[in-house]
Amino acid sequence: MPSETRSPRLAVLIDADNASAKIADGLFEEIAKIGEASVRRIYGDFSSARSKGWADILSKHAIIPQQQFAYTTGKNASDITLVIDAMDLLHSGRFDGFCLVSSDSDFTRLAARIREQGVDVFGFGEQKTPESFRQACRRFIYTENLSVAEQAANQDSAPVSNALKSPSAATPIIKKMIAQMESEDGWVSLGAVGTQLANLASDFDPRTFGFRKLSDLVRKTNAFDIEHPEGGSMRIRTKPTTGARPSTKKPPGSRSKG
Repeated sequence: MPSETRSPRLAVLIDADNASAKIADGLFEEIAKIGEASVRRIYGDFSSARSKGWADILSKHAIIPQQQFAYTTGKNASDITLVIDAMDLLHSGRFDGFCLVSSDSDFTRLAARIREQGVDVFGFGEQKTPESFRQACRRFIYTENLSVAEQAANQDSAPVSNALKSPSAATPIIKKMIAQMESEDGWVSLGAVGTQLANLASDFDPRTFGFRKLSDLVRKTNAFDIEHPEGGSMRIRTKPTTGARPSTKKPPGSRSKG
């Protein structure tokens, strides 16, 4: 009997000083979509009121606390310990990816070093997280979107109220992706666009604009023609500007939606 394919094994390292305990439920739900959180460690001074929120939920998510007392003001022993542990875990060769939970740009070099080893890094932090750290990760998820996901879970494709950006803000980067993809008639696969977006912008996420799916976001922008070829996947193209003559070439049996 063939062995069951195992989910990617992940090491989850949380910076308690730069992540709110309120994200815990959404965080581990998101991580479960990526793989198995085999190691779950959190770093901070849990004797301080600042980290009390995490101390109250450690057992719920089986997170192992790594206590670091703040012996000296301005010296972050927690960050140093997290980095040391990350490198030890990396060189064990047992993990397929790392989840670094922090909004601190100090972990930029750590993320880059892990990826140099051919191991994926998934970052989780607030929208204020510096670009250097976001782009050092294979994928970066805004923690604000974890609550957006919970709101949208029972709303199907409906937009949620606390989107970080308006849908129109996504139009330029989607247009850029379409322009970069080779196509004789301007039509490109939505799935391919999504893949390219992930490669170009590690933090691109439809939830940032209030939607669970890229297809719903694309429709809402009203900046793209949409079609569903019979037996094929959804395709899109940039709507022609006023006065331009769009290509009429379409696959047999297709139908268009504006």
